[in-house]
Amino acid sequence: MTHLMNTYARLPVAFAHGEGVWLTDEAGNRYLDALAGIAVSTLGHAHPRLAEAICAQAKKVLHTSNLYRIPAQEALAERLCALSAMEEVFFANSGAEANEGAIKLARLYGHRRGIARPKIVVMEQAFHGRTLAALSATGNVKAQQGFEPLVEGFVRVPFGDLTALTAALADSDVVAVLFEVIQGEGGIRLAAPEVVRAIREITAARGVLMMCDEVQCGVGRTGHWFGWQWAAAALGVAPEALAPDVMTLAKGLGSGVPLGALLARGPAAGVFGPGNHGSTFGGNPLACVAGLTTLAVIEEEGLLANAAARGAQLKNALQQAFADLPAVQEVRGEGLMIGVVLDRPCGALVRTALEEARLLINVTAERVIRLLPPLVISEAETEEIAARLVPLVRRFVRGGE
Repeated sequence: MTHLMNTYARLPVAFAHGEGVWLTDEAGNRYLDALAGIAVSTLGHAHPRLAEAICAQAKKVLHTSNLYRIPAQEALAERLCALSAMEEVFFANSGAEANEGAIKLARLYGHRRGIARPKIVVMEQAFHGRTLAALSATGNVKAQQGFEPLVEGFVRVPFGDLTALTAALADSDVVAVLFEVIQGEGGIRLAAPEVVRAIREITAARGVLMMCDEVQCGVGRTGHWFGWQWAAAALGVAPEALAPDVMTLAKGLGSGVPLGALLARGPAAGVFGPGNHGSTFGGNPLACVAGLTTLAVIEEEGLLANAAARGAQLKNALQQAFADLPAVQEVRGEGLMIGVVLDRPCGALVRTALEEARLLINVTAERVIRLLPPLVISEAETEEIAARLVPLVRRFVRGGE
């Protein structure tokens, strides 16, 4: 019996400790983590440098409130802006909270331009969080059901449909376009780099904010610091050419310590002033030390390059292994953000992988196996993910699950 509210369909396992990409349950069984807490555990489990930094900070001060200066917060903001060409940062606790802040910022931006009822263009199959405004922006009707009335002011268009986007932007009340360069919950769906460039050009020309939700695809997961930088690299243009006006981060930023961020530049910078937004816990000393350490380790251990190399290795291995299996329609993704698309719902595979292969995976969009291993994964461990997953999928599609 549990007194926990019944909001999760939990799997019957509890982990006692971890190391790198491995987790050990209470009975001593060892699991290969190909999910990283849904893209959170960037540095894997119990990374010694992160553990040391967190412990050292805990012995000094955990929380002081944003009523006062927080040096670690200032340092993290400076580092994030240096990596992204953004200008200012607001720290929150989660991705939903960061996106909530982005929505508020866009509305205030619109009001200051005399728009009484500002609108934000969002994409089908997007996922921006479960707070009420973030849920309203989300393109998942199933997640929204039962929570109506939703927050108004969102105009939804098909993901990657520039014709529909252009038509939506004809509405003079539109103040921003919010989208994920790579949709995570939507099934590891990549926006074509040309689409990202077009959105940048259209929004700039019309004085509309381009807002990138990098909650899942940011912080190195694509092999670049941020998803829009991946798109710029794919186009062979300078990253600044695609820099958004607003960017949100969370998940991997604290490598397990709750930390979200809302970044702004250009026309979006300076929109918020004292009293416009706030967070009790957001950006406290402990969380910001975790963020600083995460970014430092990614850089010093070459984890961007590792994410690109290991992601290519895993994608290639799975593409080859499933080449003769029509039920596997596609293996897609970038860096260590990979989706295996089946022709049928495959949620049952999550428990099978857990119990039979000691492999942690996830299924999203009903029929996409989602793989998001920690960025510290080795070549041998990447090979092991494929070795454990491939026979499970083969048996599943042949009806033996």
